[in-house]
Amino acid sequence: MTTPDPSLHELIRQRWSPRSFASRPVDRGVVRTLLEAARWAPSAYNTQPWRYIVAFREEGEGFSRLLGCLMDVNQVWAKNAPVLLVSLARTLHDHNGKPNRWAWHDVGAANAQLTIQATAMGLAVHPMAGYDPDAVRALYTLDDLFELVTVLALGYPGSPDLLDASLRERELAPRQRKPLEEIAFVDVWGKPL
Repeated sequence: MTTPDPSLHELIRQRWSPRSFASRPVDRGVVRTLLEAARWAPSAYNTQPWRYIVAFREEGEGFSRLLGCLMDVNQVWAKNAPVLLVSLARTLHDHNGKPNRWAWHDVGAANAQLTIQATAMGLAVHPMAGYDPDAVRALYTLDDLFELVTVLALGYPGSPDLLDASLRERELAPRQRKPLEEIAFVDVWGKPL
């Protein structure tokens, strides 16, 4: 199915991950609101393992250093995003110091809430796996207690015409999702819901 079911909430239907961002900066207060949405995500044992590092393009040097940690294919378009965020997972539980095997899930939930809040505010978020985790770890001198999850490009959506031909084609292509029959089962594995 290339179109979301009409019964879904409008914010879920509107959400997408653009590669084109308008040059309009994103106010720090807006970013704080998005992080507040992430802060209220559910987490195992209420551990709240998510952490974020924020880089604003308008501030230059920190943004450029983080941008340099992205794979070239992502740098091409992410350089125009007004904000880059690194999401990280604290890998140990606060209450007992044992490994938190749900930390990545919980950070994903926080990122999803941040993304839906951004959509509600007219912004877009594009999560990226295409970055060098060792370079990010070195850039911010992170200890082993934190695992890098994803880098998020954030901003107001821009015109696809701002992209080169290959990226513009991807930007304008219909959104694709696997059918529910491939991802949800009932009673036994493989029996579609």
